[in-house]
Amino acid sequence: MGSERHDDLEALSALAEPIRRALYEFVAASDDSVSRDDAAAAVGVSRQVAAHHLDRLAADGLLDVEFRRLTGKSGPGAGRPAKLYRRSDREHHVSVPPRRYVIAAQILLDAARAGGLPREALEEAARRAGKEIGKRGLDRALEETGYEPASNNGEIRFRNCPFHALREQDQETTCCLNVALVEGMVAGAGVDADARFAPEEGYCCVRLSVRRR
Repeated sequence: MGSERHDDLEALSALAEPIRRALYEFVAASDDSVSRDDAAAAVGVSRQVAAHHLDRLAADGLLDVEFRRLTGKSGPGAGRPAKLYRRSDREHHVSVPPRRYVIAAQILLDAARAGGLPREALEEAARRAGKEIGKRGLDRALEETGYEPASNNGEIRFRNCPFHALREQDQETTCCLNVALVEGMVAGAGVDADARFAPEEGYCCVRLSVRRR
């Protein structure tokens, strides 16, 4: 087993522990970095137990760590910076036997970028796939695809981009595919909503406005 695959397996196996998994899910669902105290309170464990598991998740590459004063003060008397945790952008993949679907997707993006595959054809394929997924219901489709939807001011934003690795290769094409896929989900679910390109730091590039009847 290659070292990278072994590291991924070790990282994901850490989530088998119930408290650790609950802490990870709390941090992952938070819009901002989380302190040990907040995480402990949310999961219902002591600060010491939370610190142990959070540091394990950070060591396994599932969480990132930063230090910041929560009081907003600086200088002498401001206190020590708090240790905060947020979900890592690092991706972990484990399959037996190994599968490399990202490589295939990168090849398709390269073909589109070189003009060998019309973008319109990619977008239409994404809409067709989205319609099939959307038949499960919009909420379920978005969750199972990995968008992590969150309602805010009457709109639905996505805390995660399921195609993050591809976005690093070709952001423009990947964002177009994201919009087309969500449009397909909306159509398949029969929901009166508009999906549009609206990038924002910390969120996927797609924003969804649902019209209430």
